Amino acid sequence: MSSSLGIIMLVHTALHRAEQVARHWTAAGCPVVIHVDRKVDRQAHDDFVAACADDPLIVFCNRHVCHWGGWGIVAATQTAATLMLDRFPDVHHVFLSSGACLPLRPVQDLIDYLADRPRVDFIESATTADVSWTVGGLDGERFTLRFPFSWRKHRKLFDRFVKLQRAIGYRRRIPEGLVPHMGSQWWCLTRQTLSAILQDPKRPIYDRYFRQVWIPDESYFQTLARLYSPQIESRSLTLSKFDHQGRPHIFYDDHMQLLCRSDCFVARKIWPDANRLYQTFLSDQTGTLKPAEPNPGRIDRVFSKAAERRTRGRDGLYMQSRFPRHGSGNGLTAFPYSVFQGFAELFDDFEDWLGNATGARVHGHLFAPDRAEFAGGETIINGSLSDCAVLRDYNPTAFLSNLIWNTRGERQCFQFGPADTQKINWFLARDKNAQVCVVTGAWAVPLFKSNRNFADIRAEAARLQKIETEQLEVLDSVWTKARVHVWSMAEFVESPIERLQMIIEEMGAAQPGHLIEAPRLVNLDGFGKFLQNLKNQGMHPHLMGDFPDDDLFSGQNRPYHKPYLVQ
Repeated sequence: MSSSLGIIMLVHTALHRAEQVARHWTAAGCPVVIHVDRKVDRQAHDDFVAACADDPLIVFCNRHVCHWGGWGIVAATQTAATLMLDRFPDVHHVFLSSGACLPLRPVQDLIDYLADRPRVDFIESATTADVSWTVGGLDGERFTLRFPFSWRKHRKLFDRFVKLQRAIGYRRRIPEGLVPHMGSQWWCLTRQTLSAILQDPKRPIYDRYFRQVWIPDESYFQTLARLYSPQIESRSLTLSKFDHQGRPHIFYDDHMQLLCRSDCFVARKIWPDANRLYQTFLSDQTGTLKPAEPNPGRIDRVFSKAAERRTRGRDGLYMQSRFPRHGSGNGLTAFPYSVFQGFAELFDDFEDWLGNATGARVHGHLFAPDRAEFAGGETIINGSLSDCAVLRDYNPTAFLSNLIWNTRGERQCFQFGPADTQKINWFLARDKNAQVCVVTGAWAVPLFKSNRNFADIRAEAARLQKIETEQLEVLDSVWTKARVHVWSMAEFVESPIERLQMIIEEMGAAQPGHLIEAPRLVNLDGFGKFLQNLKNQGMHPHLMGDFPDDDLFSGQNRPYHKPYLVQ
């Protein structure tokens, strides 16, 4: 039984799987020429050859040493292709595959598909200007520089020699008539095109040039096919996917449905122990699949999503083994949350009121110096986060990220102020999920109500004002992504209900119209004179705004009742 399709297999590992696949090809009448990497142990090679000796359609070619990115892979392909064309004159198309490739559809489907396209060469072939998937920074330079050192084994020498050639302006001359092209090394060429490449009188010139090209297996046949092919479809019939580092994705048993949806003829790279895949696809599938055009685009979305997840992670989730570099991560937290500065100082029972009004979990000062004040006085919260200040301050940003991640789906609110740990400021400013509401200068209310010596109050007020001023500069930076609202204390006290209404609406709380209940503002009688005393003592409390010293706001320091609201 003869076939118009011949298979070349480049094998270097999992020889028992390569034998299975080879026999699957020959069972459909396709001759198989196998090249075994010379690095494979001689005894293992001999056992492999002996195991296949009973099948006349399986032949082995001379061996070459194959290193990644080296000439050996091209030499192995040339040797195997020459043997294929000489030994099997009925072959019209030659399909290049690896020992890790697996046919996904009945072999006859591929034979019929190629028979309908007898003059078409299937090889991905694009100029460097049209290729966007190269990884490593060498596009056109891989054809104009020399690469005597292995990129994998001697990375430093490789990089230094490239830099040296760039520095001195060295450029190799591309052979006349060649326009370098690149693409997947897994192709399917017609006998006419492949024989023209192998028998070209200029082949010694081309081979000598491509020996010094970086990763020549992705450019040798891709370039020379353009000289001889009457019709090229610039695509591979082999499904192969690569990650963001240019490494091939490995398919496992749980990729079964994904591979079936692609309608591709062959896939690589298959895990050698994927028993279910080998058992399913190497069985007789005649009549189980309808003939269809290969469409790897159907599963591109899955791989794009996987690449994004691997490179960017999920919002607010950090692996313990990897903290992203500044600016290279995805979202800092996993869910929206709110930060209130100065509100607990201005209102009695603000936390209880906010929880009732919004349904959110409202904490105290999570970054207080002595402990994290969790809602309800808890000492341990979701995810076994402790209120211990030492543990929290070891990595404050991770503490907040974990808190939001562990409680995602429930909005978290907490109080903050200049007396708290300030290492979290830039994190809050850069986090798109943060809503930061600040009443500047409200930290002075506890000082106003304290019974401390005025000299101590003045010193503490100066310290807190300096800290809050620096914090406001961070919140006002060009890198701020949080939703920030800042009012001076004087501005806020003039119309607190309107401010609270806006905050509640932005949080997305379900409120029917206007607020029907507001928190009670603390008694500020005498606060204006307190600020004036600070000024008289040489400290200028400017963050409170234009707060009058004649207690103009004292009449407002009462509980707000319904008549205040505009209905």
